[in-house]
Amino acid sequence: MMFRKVTIRADERGLLFHKGSYVKMLIPGTYRFMLWSQDTVIVLNIAKPFEVEGKDLQLFLHDDELLKQLDIVRIQDHEYVLHYEDGKFVQLLKAGIYAFWNVLKKHTYLRVDIRQPELPAEVDRSILQKLTAHVQSFEIESFESGVLYYNHVMQRELAPGKYYFWKGPTSVSVKTIDLRQQQMELLGQEMMTDDKVTLRLNFVCQYKIMQPLRALEIKSFDEQIHIQLQLILREYIGALKLDELLKRKQEIASFVLSRLLEKGEEYGVQFIGAGIKDVILPGDMKEILNTVLFAEKKAQANLITRREETASTRSLLNTAKLMDENQTLFRLKELEFLEKICEKIGSISLSGGGDLLERLNSLLGEKRAG
Repeated sequence: MMFRKVTIRADERGLLFHKGSYVKMLIPGTYRFMLWSQDTVIVLNIAKPFEVEGKDLQLFLHDDELLKQLDIVRIQDHEYVLHYEDGKFVQLLKAGIYAFWNVLKKHTYLRVDIRQPELPAEVDRSILQKLTAHVQSFEIESFESGVLYYNHVMQRELAPGKYYFWKGPTSVSVKTIDLRQQQMELLGQEMMTDDKVTLRLNFVCQYKIMQPLRALEIKSFDEQIHIQLQLILREYIGALKLDELLKRKQEIASFVLSRLLEKGEEYGVQFIGAGIKDVILPGDMKEILNTVLFAEKKAQANLITRREETASTRSLLNTAKLMDENQTLFRLKELEFLEKICEKIGSISLSGGGDLLERLNSLLGEKRAG
């Protein structure tokens, strides 16, 4: 009983210390130490990472026998290492020095330089859900184009898809541009005509961005197109009097679109169409125009009435001339007139004998004689 026994199993290794200083590694077996001995043994499970509480790893790296059973992984500040055991991802290692027993398990390591932020193809995307604290992602929709920036410096254009980047020393950002047809509206824009009439205009134009990089170079892209549209409209409307503008308002869209097409290359866009939705006049001007319109329509109605009266009188005159020249025609007209009278009379009573037609003819004959 003068001895102290230490047993090291097959899945363990022992670290022998004398007076607190590391001496050597102990392989599986049974060891006896005198009770008064100043030797101590720390037993480690080789299925777990090599780690001795309160001791720096560097204290053990001079032991060649120990090193044969350890993988030593040194990681710089600008690196990450993906650690796999028997082909399965275990953890991400940051800057530092690590040691893993290589006896029971096969360890593999994937070293990446995070100064190059984009994840290399070698990183299996299926493990990314375990790396959310260290990885950021950006998604470009099918109708978009993306532009990649490192530390606010443009790198390249990104096609639709999903992209992954390390959260490291390099700041990563992605700007997206919508490539679908878009519409810009100018609502209630106040403009003055050449004769100093102020009106409000609602106008729309459609466009598609064709050069995303060019569009991103322009500060406040939408605002600049908006202002350009305003200037073109003011140029057109300011050169016309109100009456001219109202007559030619369908030409506004063609003029504006032609001018926008000249600016397309400058903005990196294709202007597709333009159109005027509403021309809104001031209240007093609307009353004046309504009065003018009413007077014009009334004059047109009077003119039409006079034309109809003249045509009717001319027709009567022509008819009278024909009847005066042709007694048979005159007789037919009498019978037609008599027929119309009979249509509106319910009954006719005649006294005396004789044929009805003869009596009617006698009436007409007496009327002519009178």
